[in-house]
Amino acid sequence: MDDDAPRPETVDLAAAFESSGVRDLLAELDETMIGLGPVKNRIRETAALLLVDQARRQMGLATETPTLHMSFTGNPGTGKTTVAMKMAGLLHRLGYVRKGHLVTVTRDDLVGQYIGHTAPKTKEVLKKAMGGVLFIDEAYYLYRPENERDYGQEAIEILLQVMENNRDDLVVILAGYADRMDRFFDSNPGFRSRIAHHIEFPDYSDAELLRIAERMLTDQNYVFDPAARQAMADYIPARRAQPHFANARSIRNALDRARLRQANRLFTEAKGPLNATDLSTIAEPDIRASRVFRGGLDVDRRPAADAAE
Repeated sequence: MDDDAPRPETVDLAAAFESSGVRDLLAELDETMIGLGPVKNRIRETAALLLVDQARRQMGLATETPTLHMSFTGNPGTGKTTVAMKMAGLLHRLGYVRKGHLVTVTRDDLVGQYIGHTAPKTKEVLKKAMGGVLFIDEAYYLYRPENERDYGQEAIEILLQVMENNRDDLVVILAGYADRMDRFFDSNPGFRSRIAHHIEFPDYSDAELLRIAERMLTDQNYVFDPAARQAMADYIPARRAQPHFANARSIRNALDRARLRQANRLFTEAKGPLNATDLSTIAEPDIRASRVFRGGLDVDRRPAADAAE
């Protein structure tokens, strides 16, 4: 806004809310994401903060860009990356980032393997993220004090400098388990001082995970039959009790296996032509065949976070 332009004496926050498109984005968030009530509330609060900040700027009451760097903490599969994408869209609609894109990275994308390798890697990532949001998953792996020859500290120093000097063109979101993020911030106070918003992602309830399972199937033109739906309701707490449970990620993996069993069942049991209902229905045996129902810990050889099933 031109410093010489007349300042408005009043602002209409409701009108700003409507014209910004934020209402539509929040409605989309409610419609597409199950649960996460506390997270959705924090996003609404952030939207309100930014709308008020814009109003204050119009009236000459504020000049500096608010600090928008964030920390997302929670267990795997609780929607952190998806919410980061929604947050990038929100910040773009309100004019706080130029492009509104999301760049997702881990330690391997930032930290090099030898002297002189880390700085160009980190700077290249930051270049791609400028004008949007940089999402660093499992951010605590950047700091490895037990290894004197680790290059993570170099990446950290570059990130801190950019977070401070380019906060009007880049928002950084650090994500990971809550306890590990706390230790990371204790070891790196520069990050803690630059993070203005800490958002905790709760685990989904069993009922929410069942709704998520049904939503995932619907998105792929599948459905549970009634017995399969009950089997999935029984599966969820049994799977939760096992190690490496990853909320919605575990449910997605379970459904992938159920579809595999369904396909095998159709091939081996079908006596004639199949219709669309046959091809699209997950039946009880497709769920009950999971090793989870046979008791005990059942882990295959894959290194993924959700290896048990």
